[in-house]
Amino acid sequence: MKKRLDEIAALIDGEIVGNADIDIVNVNGIREAQEGEITFLANPLYRPMLKDTKASAVITSRDIESAPRTIIRTDDPSLAFSKVLSLFMEHEDIRPLPGVHAAAVVDKKAKLGQGVTVAACAVIESGVEIGENSVIYPGVYIGHNTKIGHNTHIYPNVSIRQNSSIGSNVIIHSGTVIGSDGFGFVKVNGAHKKIPQTGSVVVEDDVEIGSNVSIDRARFGKTVIGKGTKIDNLVQIAHNVKIGQNTIIVSQVGISGSSSIGRDVIIAGQVGIVGHVEVGDNAIVAAQSGVSKSIPANSIVMGSPAKPISEEKRILACRRRLPELFKTVVELKSKFLAK
Repeated sequence: MKKRLDEIAALIDGEIVGNADIDIVNVNGIREAQEGEITFLANPLYRPMLKDTKASAVITSRDIESAPRTIIRTDDPSLAFSKVLSLFMEHEDIRPLPGVHAAAVVDKKAKLGQGVTVAACAVIESGVEIGENSVIYPGVYIGHNTKIGHNTHIYPNVSIRQNSSIGSNVIIHSGTVIGSDGFGFVKVNGAHKKIPQTGSVVVEDDVEIGSNVSIDRARFGKTVIGKGTKIDNLVQIAHNVKIGQNTIIVSQVGISGSSSIGRDVIIAGQVGIVGHVEVGDNAIVAAQSGVSKSIPANSIVMGSPAKPISEEKRILACRRRLPELFKTVVELKSKFLAK
């Protein structure tokens, strides 16, 4: 596939500075790009690479007025590059063939909308409803009475247990399990007895869920993933958790039961959140934090236990000085004892 640079600039509403008469055949990262490829520069830390990259053109922000090579100045380089990436990928249709594969098992009481694709070895149980143009990849299991919206993509080996609700324009990556039992037990006569988990999971529209994510169904009621939320790989979301709209959850996060996460929250990697707490709207939880109590809206926390980030940074600064402080204490102790 080949696109002229001026066509690309028009697509992303960009301004070319340099040679507009260039053919672009591919996209790549700024380090990896070669002649004939286009890349982007969004992080100022990579600005020195403008002189080193071999790309034929670079998409930049508008504050960069000139460079050693041709650039396209835009309002948002990351968003612009995403559009260009989609342009070069649009011919790569790797979804299964339309229709229901002969090796799929679809119950007679399941309802499939127009244009639905069900690939080989997928199992669709009784009472399932799947909306128009959704794609069910090989090896997917969809349990009884689950409802799935339109234009949703469920990738290989995803398991969705009974009575779940998945919205429209949702993407669920391989290995994820939705609607598994919540972790509920009571100790009776020295043995752990299982508490029935009778609720469901609701995943609203425009959600993307990474690979090997576990979202437990509620003990009763619903575990809810809000509209537009994006969940990275290897995340555990326990029973009765409520997550608001447009929240970002990075990999290896664990959220304990009945916690409530607000909208537009960012939870960085390897964060642990105890049960029955609230994280307010627009809060940010830094990586490897341990959340043991509720966090107010619009706050930034860090550390274990999580605390306001300015306080945690002061603690870290003091901790780094401990060897020096210890040495000072030893010297002072020696001088004191010598007297």
